[in-house]
Amino acid sequence: MALFHASQYDWSKPVDSFWETGRAQFDSVAAPSLSRDETADVAIIGGGYCGLSAAYHLARAGIDVRVLEAGPIGWGASGRNGGFCSIGASFLGAAELKTIYGEDETLAFYRVLVDAVRLVETLAQDEAIDLKRHGDGVWTFAHKPSRVGELQAHAEVLSRIGLSARVVDTASFGREAFACTEQFGALHESVGFALNPLAYCLGLARAAAARGARIHAQSRVLQWRREGEHHRLVTGGGSALAKHVIVAANGWLPEELVPGLAGRMMPVLSNIVTTRPLSDEELRTQAWRTDAPASNTRAHLAYLRMLPDKRLLFGGRGDTTGSPAGGAAMRALLERRIARLFPAFANIETTHSWRGFIAATRRLTPAVGELPDDPSVSFAFGCHGNGVAFMTWAGRELAKRIAGTATALPAPIHGLPPKFPLPTLRLWQLRLMLARAWVEDAIA
Repeated sequence: MALFHASQYDWSKPVDSFWETGRAQFDSVAAPSLSRDETADVAIIGGGYCGLSAAYHLARAGIDVRVLEAGPIGWGASGRNGGFCSIGASFLGAAELKTIYGEDETLAFYRVLVDAVRLVETLAQDEAIDLKRHGDGVWTFAHKPSRVGELQAHAEVLSRIGLSARVVDTASFGREAFACTEQFGALHESVGFALNPLAYCLGLARAAAARGARIHAQSRVLQWRREGEHHRLVTGGGSALAKHVIVAANGWLPEELVPGLAGRMMPVLSNIVTTRPLSDEELRTQAWRTDAPASNTRAHLAYLRMLPDKRLLFGGRGDTTGSPAGGAAMRALLERRIARLFPAFANIETTHSWRGFIAATRRLTPAVGELPDDPSVSFAFGCHGNGVAFMTWAGRELAKRIAGTATALPAPIHGLPPKFPLPTLRLWQLRLMLARAWVEDAIA
């Protein structure tokens, strides 16, 4: 059952993102829709970072693989996100993770997050993917003085695994990054950078296809049935019979097809706007000096970056309906937030506005593994809005697990998360969570 407005699941509708304006210069991968009955060792539902990374690594291992994507390649979150290749993937801070899982498992999780960023860099180099890398490192700025402590805790964890991370005061951040009405110090992580998310996704698709993976766009899975030890995935034009299935649809997870995953993920809309290109004089009015992506510590997160052509990209949590009216309201809200944080940009028009799903789990960490009652079905979901690197890593990890070469997963991400209570009422739960976040931002 779809939780949001039907328009959010219309795979035939082009995405109105800034990234889509450049699709033609990157989109050269052959991805015909599935038009007959085919076979494969592994069938993958979802043609985003996770599915394509899994396909790439499976094909490199000599395993026959097919990818089934409901829309064009990169139609989902992988082609429309903000382009942050960074450490993240959990709504829990370092201190909370250590309390729940212990220090060793927390450090293991952070090592995965760093490895994920390095993997994107390696793939781009090895496969000549022009992902339009921009900026070095990632900033997180405290929206209140009380939030500096969590930045220091995060920096301490990173230092434990040998990474450079530093916390700077208000004045130093203003000198290094930009002027802002709502910052009281910041954390700079040396690992991470910005990229063009659609360019990376399409480049990953080309790399997977070059290694032998078969990729099918416009091939939404409509039916899934067992046939002995195999799975048959039926689309509008054909079917794929496979020994193993990877579910890599994340926020667009077709729960009716996968009862074992139903109710374990909360789709959450995230909205983005981009401005027209800014002049050098306009940038000077906000003392803008950084190309590194940045976000704040609000529960109602704001994330932003200056694009190579000097457009400001600004994103935040979206509405809870997915309706066209909700999208228009969120565009206006993001414009007001830009004006509040950057007064000199108050009257600069936005040229693009779009949205898409991130996925959250009840335990607030990603989920990677196999169904307990059917290990031939693998999954990865719930990267909490920070999936460029993590989902690339998760795809490789699922490929390793199928090939029999994987190592143990850190406890924070291993296996299925618990179901949300009363899953059919998740939107109401989301509204309560967002209301609580408003209160937290006001008093924390």
